[in-house]
Amino acid sequence: MNYMSDKKQRSLDEINNTVDFSSHKSASQKFLAFLGPGLLVAVGYMDPGNWITSMQGGAQFGYILLFIILVSSLSAMLLQSMTVRLGIATDMDLAQMTRYYLNRPLAIMFWIIAELAIIATDIAEIIGSAIALDLLFNIPLIIGALITVLDVFLLLFIMKFGFRKIEAIVGTLIFTVLIIFLFEVFISSPKVINILNGFIPHKDIVTNHSVLYIALGIIGATIMPHNLYLHSSIVQSRKYDRTNENDKAQAIKYATIDSNIQLSIAFIVNCLLLVLGAALFYGVNTDKLGGFYDLYHALKTQPLLGSVLGSIMSTLFAIALLASGQNSTITGTLSGQIVMEGFLRLSIPNWLRRLITRGLAVIPVIICLIVFKGNENKMEQLLVLSQVFLSIALPFSLIPLQLATSNKKLMGPFYNKNWINCCSWSLIIILSLLNIYLIIETFKEFFASFA
Repeated sequence: MNYMSDKKQRSLDEINNTVDFSSHKSASQKFLAFLGPGLLVAVGYMDPGNWITSMQGGAQFGYILLFIILVSSLSAMLLQSMTVRLGIATDMDLAQMTRYYLNRPLAIMFWIIAELAIIATDIAEIIGSAIALDLLFNIPLIIGALITVLDVFLLLFIMKFGFRKIEAIVGTLIFTVLIIFLFEVFISSPKVINILNGFIPHKDIVTNHSVLYIALGIIGATIMPHNLYLHSSIVQSRKYDRTNENDKAQAIKYATIDSNIQLSIAFIVNCLLLVLGAALFYGVNTDKLGGFYDLYHALKTQPLLGSVLGSIMSTLFAIALLASGQNSTITGTLSGQIVMEGFLRLSIPNWLRRLITRGLAVIPVIICLIVFKGNENKMEQLLVLSQVFLSIALPFSLIPLQLATSNKKLMGPFYNKNWINCCSWSLIIILSLLNIYLIIETFKEFFASFA
């Protein structure tokens, strides 16, 4: 398989090279032209899976896990900057690049693993959206899950008007979530000194098993495989001279700035979630704050807030959850398309490809809803368990990313510098080991719940 044959199939062909970008314009114009792909990536760092771990971390252990959120976010910035360089320097996304490295049997195995990770991501988003619809409108979970299938057709409709429209919608939903949680944290009146102290490393993170488990959950919910595939593709939506190294350098520069800004927003949202959990629930019945329903009702009945403000806070929480779930389903569906096209080189209609991607995620949720008779606790456990597949899949996306971006022949002048190689390999090893531990502990807790 040669490099040029892979390049014949453009990543996400319907949006590839469609958004104007000129290296000759002013710095502000270039920044605005590249503002957008980072928004779609940032969504994955504040999805329903992150919510559970961050709020539980704050409720159970106060502010000490803010340090872990900071480290996770900085790690994410490094890895996403590598995907940006990969996509722009090679004109291939991570799925195409992985396929380029592998023979067909191995490529199929890697595709299955990547697909399972995206299905797991989608499951978390579907459950999150279904729960939000139940909390807001009393819609049964099974109906809410089926409603999420419509997202596919909504995405197809919006994309007819251009990729910028998708970016604008996602950005609006992100800032909705941000504003809601800024308001909720303001109302909860946390002590600033406690927040600042939370960013200092605390020995309990390592010595206390319960703290370590939540810390690993935060890390595991932060770095997700589908974001690596997604980002390497959507940065190619901008028009730049694919043969000019200066144009590529400019594109990489502004795409990285965009990525870092949006991931900083995701970092703030995750911090706000943890601070909210700590300010309202630390030391108060934290054992009863296991999932979204618990958190919703806890906000609604929080004595410090009162009945009126508690009702407003819980409603806003559900709205933010719905916005987060909808955002994540958009990016999950796009990631599914990128992975399917990149690994299998399938050429089928967009609507069918996206329907298949969404169906693969919705069907397991529907089956579980039927088997467990719509049991809320069981569905929230399924959400947590879905994160295990993300942990399993992570090395299978990180290692090809590292190998590709450190290859001078493929990357040209945009290959990894030595310090990046050192940091990324360290991250890969540490994350892989931590995720193995997290998988073991998650299965222990899951099976213990049935005992």
